[in-house]
Amino acid sequence: MPSLIRVRMSAHDAHYGGNLVDGARVLQLFGDVGTEICIRNDGDEGLFRAYRDIEFLAPVYAGDYLEVRGELTRVGRTSRDILLTAHKVIAAEYEKGDSCARVLDEPVLVCKATGICVVTADRQKRSG
Repeated sequence: MPSLIRVRMSAHDAHYGGNLVDGARVLQLFGDVGTEICIRNDGDEGLFRAYRDIEFLAPVYAGDYLEVRGELTRVGRTSRDILLTAHKVIAAEYEKGDSCARVLDEPVLVCKATGICVVTADRQKRSG
């Protein structure tokens, strides 16, 4: 079962000039989705072990809304591979005013990665 969170990037998330959000913020959201998937699959948060093939594909700004999704793609004895994507679904439009934004006709893929989470055997409470 895929997991989804939707979140608005705030001024607090902006790290660079022009209200640009640090890519590490997107990775933090990936971690949240990975945690949810492990809880749903194993009954335990597990530990995020590694990322594989992280690609930052489009900028994210304060005021943008992101939809972050994760899908369990492989279950090993203790490791879980999770396909992670972040799409911008609403874009801030500061050039039109401080509080202007628009819903995008098509979501924009801003980041994708594979995450590897580990749930040790003694912590696995259920499967599936």
